[in-house]
Amino acid sequence: MPGENPPRAGWAVSGGHDDSEITGSATAGGGLQRRVGSRVASFLATSALAGPLTSFAAHAEPAIAQKAGLSVSAVEVIQLAMFVGVMGAALVSAIFLIRERARTSAQNVELRARIADVNVALQRSEALLNLRDQRVIVWASENKKPELIGTLPLESGAPEDRAAFLAFGRWLMPRSAAALENAVAGLREKAKPFDLVIESQAGAPLEVHGRKSAAHVLVRFVSLSETQRSQARLKIENQRLAADYDTMIGLFDALPMPAWLRAADGRLKWVNRAYAGAVEASSAETAVREAKEFLGGQAREQIAAQHQSRPVFEQTLSTVIEGDRRVFAVTDFAGADGSAGLACDTSATETIRGEYERTVRSHADTLDQLNTAVAIFDTDEKLRFFNQAFQKLWGLDSGFLHSAPDNALLLDRLRSEGKIAEQPEWRRWKEGLLNAYRAVESQEHWWHLPDGKTIRVVANPQPKGGVTWVFENLTEKMDLESRYQTAVRVQGETLDNLAEGVAVFGPDGRLRLSNPAFVALWGLSPDVVKPNVHVSAIRDLSDQRAIDSPWGGFVAAITGFDDERRDRHGQTELNNGTVLSYAVIPLPNGQVMMTFVDVTDSVNVERALKDKNEALQKSDQLKNEFVQHVSYELRSPLTNIIGFTELLSLPATGPLSPKQREYVEHVGSSSSVLLTIVNDILDLATVDAGIMQLDISEVSVERTIQAAAELVADRLDEHAIKLKIDAAAAPKSFHGDETRVRQILYNLLSNAANYAPEASTITLACRHLEQGVEFSVHDDGPGMPPDLLDSVFRRFEPRTNGGRRRGAGLGLSIVKSFVELHGGNVRIETGKDQGTTVICTFPDAPSGIRAAAE
Repeated sequence: MPGENPPRAGWAVSGGHDDSEITGSATAGGGLQRRVGSRVASFLATSALAGPLTSFAAHAEPAIAQKAGLSVSAVEVIQLAMFVGVMGAALVSAIFLIRERARTSAQNVELRARIADVNVALQRSEALLNLRDQRVIVWASENKKPELIGTLPLESGAPEDRAAFLAFGRWLMPRSAAALENAVAGLREKAKPFDLVIESQAGAPLEVHGRKSAAHVLVRFVSLSETQRSQARLKIENQRLAADYDTMIGLFDALPMPAWLRAADGRLKWVNRAYAGAVEASSAETAVREAKEFLGGQAREQIAAQHQSRPVFEQTLSTVIEGDRRVFAVTDFAGADGSAGLACDTSATETIRGEYERTVRSHADTLDQLNTAVAIFDTDEKLRFFNQAFQKLWGLDSGFLHSAPDNALLLDRLRSEGKIAEQPEWRRWKEGLLNAYRAVESQEHWWHLPDGKTIRVVANPQPKGGVTWVFENLTEKMDLESRYQTAVRVQGETLDNLAEGVAVFGPDGRLRLSNPAFVALWGLSPDVVKPNVHVSAIRDLSDQRAIDSPWGGFVAAITGFDDERRDRHGQTELNNGTVLSYAVIPLPNGQVMMTFVDVTDSVNVERALKDKNEALQKSDQLKNEFVQHVSYELRSPLTNIIGFTELLSLPATGPLSPKQREYVEHVGSSSSVLLTIVNDILDLATVDAGIMQLDISEVSVERTIQAAAELVADRLDEHAIKLKIDAAAAPKSFHGDETRVRQILYNLLSNAANYAPEASTITLACRHLEQGVEFSVHDDGPGMPPDLLDSVFRRFEPRTNGGRRRGAGLGLSIVKSFVELHGGNVRIETGKDQGTTVICTFPDAPSGIRAAAE
């Protein structure tokens, strides 16, 4: 820079063409600062200052040249302008740098003064913090470890080591450590300041103050003077006593036993919630304020009298709680400034004691009713209890047993009377038996008595001493067991010779037993089907032998946990064509029995019958369809024939000869009969198809009978047959299809007219029954033989049997179908030379439309 090297700067101005050398020297010796100055100068030379200077040089050039009389070129003018610009920039840079350097020097002086002040304050703070009566923990940030400053006296018990000091639980009392930990956590998390007095394990009290600033968290431990220590110890002791008092009061308040505190004059000072509940007060404060007493006046006087001789009162007293008298064990202690009491409800204990005594008596009564002999001996081996079965078993007199004999004497008497078997070494055998009084666990013995009985003797030591002897007569049980084993062998032989396959599986899914038929039916190997083999192993083999294996369901039924176990039945077919009928039957104790029967022959017969039945059903269906189709096809031409016949009979058509008129009448009557037959066939086909619907309405009996009589009147007149109607006991109406009822009566009357003799009488009767209406038609014809009654309602079976006309055999079939559609029934009463009576019964109100049976 020019300011730093004036000679070189002046030489650079007047040196003319040696600028490059000066620049190189300056570059080599000036360093970074010179390079910065040259760049600033170059920048300023090309800046706003260079413009005026260049302009001035350009204007001055002609004048100077003219005055000097010299010739100046354009290059020289440019060089002059550049020189002037560089010089101006250098001057400006020098002035700027001189000012900045002065300002920086002033700031440095000010900062040095501040640093000196801070160092003095820091030394003073460190001197204060490093006193031996305090120690500070400083947290600079949440993520950095705390810093410890200062020390505490050795007698305070605070360790010097940083890690040991921060572990408060190691050198502070547990309560102080817990309080300090909670306070520090609250300070760091919630900025909550604290002041505590803590106690070290050495017994020295310390003050702890916690504060939080903007950037630091500070916890200061201060050692106290002797006076302050005494006050701190008293404060800590007061805190401990207050905490203990609160704990005890909380405990007494939580107890379900009434508790109280009294002043020296006997007034209540405090009671717990149980006390308030016992005296039916809304709260403990209310009970104290209203002086509600838990015990009666006589009990309180008794407690006060007792306190005059000794401070502790312990006695059972009774009082009334919620209307019930209860017994309490009361403990009351009298001190110098008052008394405290506690009452424990022993009513339940007294109840349990009484219940225990009753239970003991009940057990004694129960044992006395047992068939098993029981005798109880105490710790002195004396007989204290025996039941009737014991006395009956040994046949001993009651006086001897009630005298409480010892166990050894009892055994000796049984031996002398020959009631127990003689032992080779009696003394040793008896001592071994009486070792039960010194044993911990029960002992079991078997006695074979001289009279052939087998007795199981169990010596059960009691917790409080003594032994309970149980004598169980197993003679009958052993006999039953022997017979049971025989029955099991017989059952096994029976199962082995059954043609039905049987397998029984346990609750664990393992095979318990099976017979050879099971193995043979499934084609299994006897080496595989053995007891304890799992059902899954049998399933793996059997699945390959069945077309649609049911063993998956068998496994689920055997090993499942269904709440309700049900029997299962079904069939399965093996690959060889054998059909097996199976049954899965749950047994007691979680076992499952499966049975398999070869029903191949039955299934084959059943399949053949089903095929035949299906063929018959298809044939019947074809028949019905054919009849229905033909009936519909016949009805149209018949209607035309009847219509044209009636048209020919009219006078307007033209005169007919008597012979022609007779022929037309025959054609008309024959067409009407044929149309009736076609209609009957169509009705039966509709009934068989199940599509016939009855139009149920109120049917007038009188009108229906008259309509049927009018329809058959011509046929009756033709043979001089009279119709007698008996409707005196008939109802006025009933519910049914009036058209079908009229058709039923017409068919019955037509059938009767066909069989009734000339000039006879047909009777149509109707009467009311309890459950419906009955119509009957009687004729005096020849009657029906018994062999025809079974086929009288069959279709297309005409029966002459003395009748005038041979019909299609549909009349009675239609009657039966229509009556049964109404929910009624038809019956025939007939006999040789007794005529025939057809009786139809209709219900008052048909329950519904249903298909009639053929």
